[in-house]
Amino acid sequence: MDYEREVSSGGVVYRTLDERVEIVLASRRTRSGDLVWGLPKGHLDRDESPEEAAIREVREETGLIAEIRQPLGTISYSYSWEGRGISKVVHFFLMHAIGGDTAEHDHEMEEVLWFPLQEALDSAGYDSERDVIERAVEALS
Repeated sequence: MDYEREVSSGGVVYRTLDERVEIVLASRRTRSGDLVWGLPKGHLDRDESPEEAAIREVREETGLIAEIRQPLGTISYSYSWEGRGISKVVHFFLMHAIGGDTAEHDHEMEEVLWFPLQEALDSAGYDSERDVIERAVEALS
């Protein structure tokens, strides 16, 4: 099977409340109908940088306005969609929430919630995204 290449971008968005750091996760349904918690991410628009896409995708999927603090690296994976093979690379950034409202998330997400660090690690539905959250925790330490 030939694979099409896709590039996406997203963020580990954090806030600090009473000296406790929290990370936002968004839930969506998988193709099989399961609910899974994950990081906000999405495709780069034409002529958009990974940083610009991360800021836009975080805003769309979580309702939050966030600033990039530092890159967290990439993850790569492959999957099949409608008979096509997709090879995907996702750029992630550590992002600080500076405004917005999680109630304003888009229709792709069922729910958007803030989680304490360990709970975010335990709740994230994908190993690769847990690895990115661990990188964020290290950067915040």
